[in-house]
Amino acid sequence: MTAPSATGGRTPAAIALDRRCVAHNYAPLPIVAAGAEGVWITDIDGNRYLDFLSAYSALNFGHRHPRIIAAAHAQLDALTLVSRACHDHRLGPFCAALAELCGKQTVLPMNSGAEAVESGIKLARKWGAEVKGVPNERANIVVAENNFHGRTISIVSFSSDPLTRRGFGPYTPGFRAVPFGDGAALTAAVDQHTVAVLLEPIQGEAGVIVPPDDYLPRARRICTEHNALLIADEIQSGLARTGRTFACDHWAVRPDVYLLGKALGGGVVPLSAVVADASVMAVLHPGEHGSTFGGNALACAVGTTVVAMVATGEFQARSADLGRRMHQRLAALIGRGVSAVRGRGLWAGVDVDPRFGTGRQLSLRMAGKGVLVKDTRGSTLRFAPPLVITADEIDWAIDRFAEALDEAAPR
Repeated sequence: MTAPSATGGRTPAAIALDRRCVAHNYAPLPIVAAGAEGVWITDIDGNRYLDFLSAYSALNFGHRHPRIIAAAHAQLDALTLVSRACHDHRLGPFCAALAELCGKQTVLPMNSGAEAVESGIKLARKWGAEVKGVPNERANIVVAENNFHGRTISIVSFSSDPLTRRGFGPYTPGFRAVPFGDGAALTAAVDQHTVAVLLEPIQGEAGVIVPPDDYLPRARRICTEHNALLIADEIQSGLARTGRTFACDHWAVRPDVYLLGKALGGGVVPLSAVVADASVMAVLHPGEHGSTFGGNALACAVGTTVVAMVATGEFQARSADLGRRMHQRLAALIGRGVSAVRGRGLWAGVDVDPRFGTGRQLSLRMAGKGVLVKDTRGSTLRFAPPLVITADEIDWAIDRFAEALDEAAPR
């Protein structure tokens, strides 16, 4: 394992083309990926990088996992898409397997994570009207501040991040935001017109924020007492990332609705889902919601494979065991440029002393040493390697991080 050579070759021209032709809604690292396998990415100039981000948990099983790729190849040779105009041979088995994994009964397949969240919002409002009997236009959904559920108009309407909201009004009404982890504030916000509480069990974009141990159990009790749905956005935290199948499992909490995505598509295709019991999902009728590509045969073949892999428990165990090693190594850097480390499993939010630079500056230093991480919220870095990583690779990456901190130390 060696650091990449200085940026050159074909990379500058490729980045220049992106800047000219691609909308500037991202600020990516100056790496142009051309190939990848397992935990390693190779750029167009042949440099190799250890992926410590996993496409924000979309690559929980690594790049091009052979079992997932085999399933995709086999399905490509048979059938990819018929829309939902007719049945296909992959949809039912996928939904049955995912429902069983979640301990639920029915699945609404979609594509992106944001689509799953939007679908969950629609489901909650329809359920509130038809089952709870909330008067028309009176329904509210309680959310947490510093959330990240996507970037659609409705979702940014209840974001507390000015960057995602500024200039996108008018905003969608019907949401109440309270501080994450504050059970008393959550209790006060829920009333007779609340149809759902929508939470990330662990907030990812905010910096991998883990709530107090009584928070999710309290949210569960509040929802039960007020006949409201508890919706868990497990799009980043689910499917073994935190050392459990779902992050909610750390607190033995069963939500009414799971929102899943990212890793569900195996790093191959976009695939997301809303998972709930039939008594909740039954409020949706033909024509009220849908997606041309949602539940397509190719995605379902991949998703079924992913569910089978998660069901073995292997990846939860790897995340828990290797996560302890990663967190121990990171905690040892507190006082050497790191001020705090949070997270569960192979998922960590690392706060860096601002005197050592911004998160962006540290990310660039790490890329120069052959490790890809990404900043969030100022001087916080996220560490989320694929679950197929080895202990030696974790050590190598953390050693590079320690070097980067030493180089950035104020003199």
